[in-house]
Amino acid sequence: MSYVTRWALVLAVAFMATVALPNNADACTGITLKAEDDSVVYARTMELGGALVEWGLVVVPQGTSYVGTTPWGSPGVKWTAKYAFTGMNSYGLPYVADGVNEAGLAAGTFMFAHYAEYQTPAERDAGKTLAAFELTTWILSNFSTVADVKEGLLQVKVAAVVLEAPGWDEAPPFHWMVVDESGAAVVVEYVAGELTVHDNPLGVITNAPTFDWHLTNLKSYVNLSAEDASEAELGGLTLTQFGHGSGMLGLPGDFTPPSRFVRAAFLKSAVVPAKDATEAVLQAFHILNQFDIPLGAVRGVRGGQPLLEQTDWTSAADLKNRCYYIHTADTRRIHMIDLMQAPRDGTAYINIPLPQEEVFEDLTPAEVSE
Repeated sequence: MSYVTRWALVLAVAFMATVALPNNADACTGITLKAEDDSVVYARTMELGGALVEWGLVVVPQGTSYVGTTPWGSPGVKWTAKYAFTGMNSYGLPYVADGVNEAGLAAGTFMFAHYAEYQTPAERDAGKTLAAFELTTWILSNFSTVADVKEGLLQVKVAAVVLEAPGWDEAPPFHWMVVDESGAAVVVEYVAGELTVHDNPLGVITNAPTFDWHLTNLKSYVNLSAEDASEAELGGLTLTQFGHGSGMLGLPGDFTPPSRFVRAAFLKSAVVPAKDATEAVLQAFHILNQFDIPLGAVRGVRGGQPLLEQTDWTSAADLKNRCYYIHTADTRRIHMIDLMQAPRDGTAYINIPLPQEEVFEDLTPAEVSE
């Protein structure tokens, strides 16, 4: 496949602008799960704050060629996809915000407002430079393990490329989670112009502040437990719980990034391990239901206009079987792409539109049985 043309790149930038406008997409939550058979599932939510993005699914084959974007307008790093991958794209382009490749590596883009500060390469380094909105695609098309990603990140520069889109005059603030088939996971952040790769033993990511801050913040919740609280004596009075769940009393329930991080960490640690990948996928969707934002439940202001947040889609990637699952705000029915059964060595990427309407299965009995 030839290099992505300039007009297509502009559309890709416009797409990422809608994802990255201030106060937008600031409620994404990501988790990993490991089943009893060692299958690994990575799952996440995507929130857009009311932005109208033409989301779709894409299968990108091996051999797809890319050119990175630089702050100077000259061509950046050039690469050809070593691995086919599938995931969520927009405007029919071979760039993804989230996905899984045929080697069992998953990666996702998450907002990192007020903290992301990218590297500042010299123009002579244009040949190894790319933009933040290209990093997920670069990772999925080039690497098979988290260890390889760590090494690869040292060979490129992620620059603050200004988005060519109305209403946006800076680079989008992102950080990333990367997970491989073994369950190894990292969070990639650019802070104060430096690359930081955090090992992620929890398998959880939300948004700002930095990942290490979230780990420290967990110490404020050491009292939480999936086990019900015991009876207590107070001044001769025996206190009993109102109902099950008292061990988690104090678990933060709001949609701020710190609260979602704590909630995700404790919920995923409390669930009974799934038997296999299929059960783990369903379990991941159940957990992420706790982070689903109904339209208007979170509100802000952008350009003097109300900004209504919602969860636009929730996805799960089965890294063992290379399957990608998704449901959206329009339909809760889970849809799936089996990457290993899709064309992976063709000459063109394949776009798959998302279903737009819910399907209600009518179970009304035709007659009363005796």
